[in-house]
Amino acid sequence: MDTRDLRVMANKIRRRDLRAVFEAGAGHIGGEMSVIDILTALYFHVLRVDPDNPLDPERDRFVLSKGHTACALYVALSEKGFLPKEEIETFLKPYSRLNGHPNRTKLPGVETNTGPLGHGLPVAVGMALAARLDSAAWRTYVVTGDGEMQEGSNWEAIASAAQYKLDNLTLIIDHNRLQQGARLADTNNLAPFAPKLTAFGWEVIEIDGNNMDEVVDALSPERRPVGKPLAIVAHTNKGNGISFMSDNVAWHHKVPNAEQYKQAMAELEEAAL
Repeated sequence: MDTRDLRVMANKIRRRDLRAVFEAGAGHIGGEMSVIDILTALYFHVLRVDPDNPLDPERDRFVLSKGHTACALYVALSEKGFLPKEEIETFLKPYSRLNGHPNRTKLPGVETNTGPLGHGLPVAVGMALAARLDSAAWRTYVVTGDGEMQEGSNWEAIASAAQYKLDNLTLIIDHNRLQQGARLADTNNLAPFAPKLTAFGWEVIEIDGNNMDEVVDALSPERRPVGKPLAIVAHTNKGNGISFMSDNVAWHHKVPNAEQYKQAMAELEEAAL
């Protein structure tokens, strides 16, 4: 897809995600709205994955470390063909494969279980190192939240990735400045991330993570460094695309009421025109 088609797809995923959270009565809609442009670029422009062969040994690996935004991942996977689109209607229902956090034993396309924060990046480093040891060509991508970067396990993984010169690894930080219940600046403010990652030996790109042109450019093969891992600090807005949710900490884990749902859907539909 070109960037225009990717923007159309991202809007479609936002609308379906909004409806799924509203109907389920639960979800993490704010962080889902901030990360959807990144997920869309990955699944429809970057990742070498095949829904008909989800365990292809040569596939790229993607880890959604901020696993609480699972619904956005499920919608992206359904649009890519990993699961029936109608299955999104089962989100969070009893016996559904679509749990509140991704589960690799239940759903094709999910590489590892995530939810407890600080686990996804260490696993992704292990994946990238395994590819290096096998002289394999596939790449590993991982998305973390910025609040999640407060976990010390991430910085151990960052040091290890630099030590092993894992230039087949890309970390994307969804830097929406908000975490559950507070702003990053009011808890343990690790921002700015770029100088810290650079000091650890990573190549770093900073972008507007809700600008599809910038996301696609940052993920292009031409931007990949040689001999060091790549970190993309994606500055985003929590609740992006919905006026009353945007940059609002209350929407980390909140469900719109009927009137709010109607307004949010109208705004997204207008943006799609």
